[in-house]
Amino acid sequence: MGNFDVTGYLRRLGLAADPPGLAALRRLHAAHLERVPYEALEIQLGRTTPLEPPASLARILRGRGGYCYHLNGAFSALLHALGYQVTRHLGGVQGSPADAPNVDRNHLALTVTGLPDDPSASWLVDTGLGDGIHEPLPLREGTYVQGPHTYRLRPSEVAPGGWRFDHDPSGSFTGFDFAPGPAEMADFAGKHAWLSTAPESGFVRVCVVQRRDAAGVDSLRALTLNRHGAKELIETPEDWWTAAGDVFGIPPSEFTAEERARLWRKVVSQHEAHAGGGPVVAV
Repeated sequence: MGNFDVTGYLRRLGLAADPPGLAALRRLHAAHLERVPYEALEIQLGRTTPLEPPASLARILRGRGGYCYHLNGAFSALLHALGYQVTRHLGGVQGSPADAPNVDRNHLALTVTGLPDDPSASWLVDTGLGDGIHEPLPLREGTYVQGPHTYRLRPSEVAPGGWRFDHDPSGSFTGFDFAPGPAEMADFAGKHAWLSTAPESGFVRVCVVQRRDAAGVDSLRALTLNRHGAKELIETPEDWWTAAGDVFGIPPSEFTAEERARLWRKVVSQHEAHAGGGPVVAV
């Protein structure tokens, strides 16, 4: 991990390097959700991204984000470097109730164990869901309330020994399952390539940027900006990029003028294509 900039990562999160513990884990998790956006703008520009956590961190340090492989991949590497016992798992997110539960590797899930506060407890950790959990959840069956959302954890019916997370009905996806055993970043390479390039991929079909805080979710879906439930239609490229910077912390300077114009044309096209058919869920 010599090329993994832990000091820079913590600076990006606005935190110090505290010893492992539940309170410290909660601070790390919440800061990551609030400061590092869920986004796939590289895919919208037709560019693939590496899976390796140091590469994801390099983009995070420039004010960018990513989706689950990047965000949870980098975050798990940070936790490991800070002394946490963290495990990556094969997961599967379902975008709508019509999607059957599965573990098709379209999600990288994380658990943390061995915290000094309660060494026998396990915790679900996830900074890569966009509008998912704000703080870690104890890996015990039950319902949990965070801000406006109510979640449910229960044993998975499709991954024996694994777990099922049911999202709040207002969430952008239905839920996800994950398998109990450990996974490597390379296990997600095939699915990552598909999600990055396939015309059927939600990341290809629609531009979505999200940011979670304790009170709710900010999202930008094509031209619709939703600030904790208050929606507005963005009508100019200047306003779109202002929202990207002011709401989600994505520096417009990270993109050339040609790239900014290309992204604007894409979101306008997506809005026009789906304005009459409701939002397109990107998972």
